[in-house]
Amino acid sequence: MASLNKICLHWTGGSNSPCATDLNAYHYCVDKFGRIYAGIHKPEDNLNCQDGNYAQHCGGGNTGCIGLSVCGMAGFDLSKKQTKYPLSQKQLESLCCLAAYLSFKYGIVVSGKSVFTHYEFDQKCPRQKRKGKSDIAYIHYLPNLSQNSVGNYLRQKISWYRSKIENNKYKFIKKGNYYEFFISA
Repeated sequence: MASLNKICLHWTGGSNSPCATDLNAYHYCVDKFGRIYAGIHKPEDNLNCQDGNYAQHCGGGNTGCIGLSVCGMAGFDLSKKQTKYPLSQKQLESLCCLAAYLSFKYGIVVSGKSVFTHYEFDQKCPRQKRKGKSDIAYIHYLPNLSQNSVGNYLRQKISWYRSKIENNKYKFIKKGNYYEFFISA
């Protein structure tokens, strides 16, 4: 039986809020305020990608893989490092906290083999390499962080959040049509 054993981190390549296309492609999307929106598909839908009812976020790597995305980066060009929709620090913190929560919930070890950016996935899978695929390979508020270091940076944050979640320091709470993490008292 297949299991959920990977998490792939993305940016949408759109505005800083999720649209219908984003919610269909990813299990969760994070807006610029750090609010988390559940996608159309549950993570368990990616246990079987043969039925067509799954989040298609990672070409060739969807089975057993949870897709998380921060909203933004429309028109981003890695060489110019510019976009009208940069990722906020609040977004990336929420993304890392969400990845930590899901890694804990599903028993996914936080490592480069099991929690990775789409950029890293494409680098490791020669048949999947697409010229110019760069999500997530740049963080505006950390401009000196190389594209090959972004994944490690995010995994460190995810591991930190996971230790807090394991100790009940953060709670995942539904607030209307979105979710947020709150520090427990």
